[in-house]
Amino acid sequence: MEGKTMNRRGNGMGAGMKRPGGLARRKANNEKIEKGTWGKLLKYCKQYWIVIILAIACAAGGTILTLMGPDKLSEIADTVTEGIAPDTDKLQTISESISDNMEKVIRAILANMAAQGESGQGASDIEVNGVTISAEDQMNTMSVFRNMSEKENGEYSEEAVKAMEQLPESVKNALYTDITVDGATITAGEQRSMLDSFSNADKDQGKASLKAFDELPQSVYDLVKPSIDMDKVLKIVLFLAAIYLIGAALSAAQGWIMATVTQKVSRKLRSDISVKINRLPMSYYHHNSTGDVLSRVTNDVDTIGMSLNMSVGTMVSAVTLFLGSLFMMLKTNVIMTITGVLATMLGFALMMMIMGHSQKYFTRQQRNLGAINGHIEEIYSSHTVVKAYNGEEKAKEEFDRLNYKLKDSGFKAQALSGLMNPIMVFIGNFGYVAVCVVGAALALQGEISFGVIVSFMMYIRFFTQPLSQIAQAFQQLQSAGAASSRVFEFLEAEEMEDESNKNVTLQNTKGDVSFSHVRFGYEPGKIIIKDFSAEAKAGQKIAIVGPTGAGKTTMVNLLMRFYEINGGEIKIDGVSTKEMKREEVHSQFCMVLQDTWLFEGTIRENLIYCSENKSEEKMEEACKAVGLDHFIRTLPDGYDTVLNDQINLSQGQKQQLTIARAMIADKPILILDEATSSIDTRTEQKIQNAMDELMKGRTSFVIAHRLSTIKNADLILVLKDGDVIESGNHEELMKQSGFYAELYNSQFEQAS
Repeated sequence: MEGKTMNRRGNGMGAGMKRPGGLARRKANNEKIEKGTWGKLLKYCKQYWIVIILAIACAAGGTILTLMGPDKLSEIADTVTEGIAPDTDKLQTISESISDNMEKVIRAILANMAAQGESGQGASDIEVNGVTISAEDQMNTMSVFRNMSEKENGEYSEEAVKAMEQLPESVKNALYTDITVDGATITAGEQRSMLDSFSNADKDQGKASLKAFDELPQSVYDLVKPSIDMDKVLKIVLFLAAIYLIGAALSAAQGWIMATVTQKVSRKLRSDISVKINRLPMSYYHHNSTGDVLSRVTNDVDTIGMSLNMSVGTMVSAVTLFLGSLFMMLKTNVIMTITGVLATMLGFALMMMIMGHSQKYFTRQQRNLGAINGHIEEIYSSHTVVKAYNGEEKAKEEFDRLNYKLKDSGFKAQALSGLMNPIMVFIGNFGYVAVCVVGAALALQGEISFGVIVSFMMYIRFFTQPLSQIAQAFQQLQSAGAASSRVFEFLEAEEMEDESNKNVTLQNTKGDVSFSHVRFGYEPGKIIIKDFSAEAKAGQKIAIVGPTGAGKTTMVNLLMRFYEINGGEIKIDGVSTKEMKREEVHSQFCMVLQDTWLFEGTIRENLIYCSENKSEEKMEEACKAVGLDHFIRTLPDGYDTVLNDQINLSQGQKQQLTIARAMIADKPILILDEATSSIDTRTEQKIQNAMDELMKGRTSFVIAHRLSTIKNADLILVLKDGDVIESGNHEELMKQSGFYAELYNSQFEQAS
């Protein structure tokens, strides 16, 4: 009946001697994450490393593609910026053609005049560019050039351009000849018109300069007019769309992979915990509350899965984005990079300080969550006792105390974590402003283009945004670390001794049981069973009696090997229980405890629990023997009625079910621990007769406080302070007038 939910939990010990356990003495967890926890978690996920690395690669790849965006946007900005301004390069080409002609004319005149001597008198006419220049025009031309200003930055000054208008007409004709630029012919008249437009414009007035461009000849204007390269812009836009789509696909793949991996890890953790539960000694559960164990199976495992799912991809993307944006910024402009880094240094300092303080609160939060779960489980399972003793107020006070501690640790953890986002938003905005100011200054000085500012505005966002993401991922990883520490603490708890090498089995068990000088203590150094010896023959009914805390249930626990003895030996049919596997020992016994144990399932499933190949007739006979068959048949679905909150069974009926279960199991040795304590006298007598019939030919150990029920026992062991002080049958012990006789007589005196 795996996976069924228990209606009642049994402590596995009954009402035996006092032993450590409960919430008050639960082992405290360290507030710091245990050293090596991350290594354990990574080792635990070893089989998923390949897909995790693939997910990391997807996250990094998607981020790298995102980082390519600003650089391409810078290209778009520069393309648009270049397109909205006149093409000065073509103006430069036209100007250079005019300058070349001017130098050609000057060299020709100078050469002609030099041939005539220093005075230049008697110079002959010359022909330049198909135009004849007379000697007189040559002399006038030289006079004009002598008054021209020198070139400024490779270009003739504005005065020089105006002086050229004073040149003789023949020289002007030689200077201005038709030229071809990018397949367009610009006539001499259009060149002169272009120079006139710029010579009349005030270069200090932007509007005048723009007007001069508008007044250019059509052929020139067509060459230099603003024109955005839309083909180039379209190619960049399509490229951006492609990389963003691929980046989104990689991010989606990373999310799917991590979700799959974390769920598989969570499933494996729960499975391993389930297996571990069966390998831990009973002492573990008496030192740790049920609620705390359940919290590790549910809350802590869920925290690990959720945190890993959310934090790994975020961390990889954030670190890649951070380092990638830093590289791209350095590649683009060092000065602006330094500005952005200095502006965000404060964010780093605050992030590290907050993470250092928040770690302990996340660990404390997980521990307090386990404590409050344990308290709730404990109070809920014992709510009848709480109400009977008016303990609601005390239970509420304890709940309020634990709830306050959980609230306090949770508030501090979440508050510190919540500080990260507003702080990093402020730091991001501060870095954004700093970059814009410095970028504007550099652009005005002509050191960078407008596109660099555009790209940096995005890079600085990419640079500061990961800081908050990294901080958030660290917080999530701290939660996972705290939860992992608790889970691995449970998985690494000391298990029962491995018995795979033991092959001793009992065939046709008779039921001889012997205790020889048994010593035992629940805690090291505290021996409570000092020297217990007893012998039970096959088929005998052995009664164990004694005052509360004498060690009656402890002896049964040792017989079942729920605990290992410190000394001595227990044998079944002459074979030491230490030589057999625990499962082999357990297979020899069936138990009926004072605390009933039923799980959510049908009555049939509860009756034949772990008993294979049991017939319907045997099940019904057992129920008739304990007086439960009639009641079961009155239920809506009879033996197939599901036991849940809607089916209210009395404590006595639950006890009858567990007794019938033991009868159906039909094991060679019976253990009855106050099995009829919750049953009325009339039903008890009926069950007693049925059980007497069942115990024939079987060794039975009966723990009872009502001594009248064990008068017919073959051997009565009287325990006190962990030792057998008297033994014998009822008549023999009564004749001794010792402790047993005193107990027996006191019960009847009280009854009378």
